[in-house]
Amino acid sequence: MNSPKLPKAFLLAAGTGRRLAPLTDIEPKCLLPIRGVPLLALWLESLEAAGVKEASLNTHWLPDRVNDFLATWDHRRVNVRVTYEPVLLGSAGTIVANRDWAEDASELLILYADNLSDVRLSALLDFHRSHSMPFTIGVFRSDEPTRCGIVETDEGGTVVGFVEKPEFPKSNLAAAGMYVADPAIMRELGPWDAGKRGPYDLSKHVLPRFIGRMKAFEAPGIVLDIGTFASYLRAQTIRIERDRA
Repeated sequence: MNSPKLPKAFLLAAGTGRRLAPLTDIEPKCLLPIRGVPLLALWLESLEAAGVKEASLNTHWLPDRVNDFLATWDHRRVNVRVTYEPVLLGSAGTIVANRDWAEDASELLILYADNLSDVRLSALLDFHRSHSMPFTIGVFRSDEPTRCGIVETDEGGTVVGFVEKPEFPKSNLAAAGMYVADPAIMRELGPWDAGKRGPYDLSKHVLPRFIGRMKAFEAPGIVLDIGTFASYLRAQTIRIERDRA
């Protein structure tokens, strides 16, 4: 008897975090502590609480630090496979490079592991399962829409437009760095040579293909990119309810 398919997750953690130097000179962005807890630990706890048992995490900058963390952190219910990228493949490039691992999942969570969020991933998965479209994009209301990927939706929540950092935003619904996709989308992503073409990016190269075939899930919680010192300091003032199983 075949085992039932389960969701899998891509944790995108290969960014260099240059704007946070010198903190990121010695620690990758995904391991920076939030009120004493490594950011990656919060994501692993969220995955466990959502019943996700397998995750693929890409590394590039200071990969040994990530490997050391995974070897010692007392949180082993999520099986994490690490893929090192000597050349950054991009958010979509990582997915394409690991298509064989991903294709037997029931759904694919795609998560920017250098963001801080307390959104329950089980709610995001449930929302995706409630509609018939192949892609769900998590969104939040941004106070600075010109600095975000901005989503336009119709009355039913279907995405009818997406623009990265628009000069004149048509909404304040911003991409939250969390997605759910049906594994069947792999057939549409195709091969990509990052060495010749540069990183393959979800926002730039993939999301525009799913306009009209993607639903927006408005995240009921905190979504914060910790990529600047101001936002990282703000993160230290936020009390995250740790999403334990």
